[in-house]
Amino acid sequence: MKMKTFFYSILCFFLLAGNTVLAQVKKPTIMVVPADAWCSNNDYMLTYESQGVKTSVPDYKSALQNDIDLLNVITKIGELMAERGFPLKDLSSTIRSLEQTSAENEMLTSSTSGALLAETPYEKLLDRAKADILIELVWKINTTGPKRSVTYTLRGIDAYTNKQIAAATGTGEPSFSAETPVLLEEAVLNNMDNFASQLQAHFDDLMTNGREVSVEVRVFDNGSGTNLESEFDGEMLTDIIEEWMYNNTMEHRYNLSDATENRMLLEQVRIPLYRDNGMPMDTRSFVNNLRRFLRKPPYGVDCKLLTKGLGKAVLVIGEK
Repeated sequence: MKMKTFFYSILCFFLLAGNTVLAQVKKPTIMVVPADAWCSNNDYMLTYESQGVKTSVPDYKSALQNDIDLLNVITKIGELMAERGFPLKDLSSTIRSLEQTSAENEMLTSSTSGALLAETPYEKLLDRAKADILIELVWKINTTGPKRSVTYTLRGIDAYTNKQIAAATGTGEPSFSAETPVLLEEAVLNNMDNFASQLQAHFDDLMTNGREVSVEVRVFDNGSGTNLESEFDGEMLTDIIEEWMYNNTMEHRYNLSDATENRMLLEQVRIPLYRDNGMPMDTRSFVNNLRRFLRKPPYGVDCKLLTKGLGKAVLVIGEK
């Protein structure tokens, strides 16, 4: 009886340990969006002007309000991803939340020059959603007599680098079904597990090697005399910043692409996905740690932190 009790206790221990490990496995957060090609083909594009240059970006709000198939299709893809354990960010809810804060962001200006933040509507959406991966979806309905089929493409995009990290494409079997979401579900099911595996493999790489971002350091032209060649205890500010990067990046991975007295560009900077307290680490919070470091003695350097989308932050030294 004692031996049986012993083995039962060991079995329970391993089962509990296994459940604990599974509970600690983190999944990437995902947002499903219609691809640019779909938005363009269906006249859901928004044109804005920045510094005299006109740019067109997807008008997700108008698409969701006017195309019921889009809303249903996004919901269906979301269901399929949720069944595979991936947390989702809802596009429609994110847009509503973005509108609530847009007025505040428009009031944010530089305290010295009065300049507004340079940010596209697309960058604002990504920054608000804080999704790790975007699933871009495009589909086309094929009609043969009374039967319909759907040709689709799914692309997994790293929201920080805009690199494609997963893909699936195909055409479903012809069907008498008239509902686009049903046709799409039937078409993608065979490839969904492989697509989800590609997403998870990319996220596993991020967990091991860190998220890839870029960091730019600039200098305010305010006549203070402080620049990246200024010395503190015999060390140039450029070298001080680079040593901080070495000590705080994952596996010391970064690439110093450019370094002058007024500019540093660090690319392929690998930052942790999570802080020590378990909160997500993004580009802004990572570079904010550098800002705090430079503000302390013996440096005492004031800096202004700006972000450009999810994957890039600019630290301007000299004043706030």
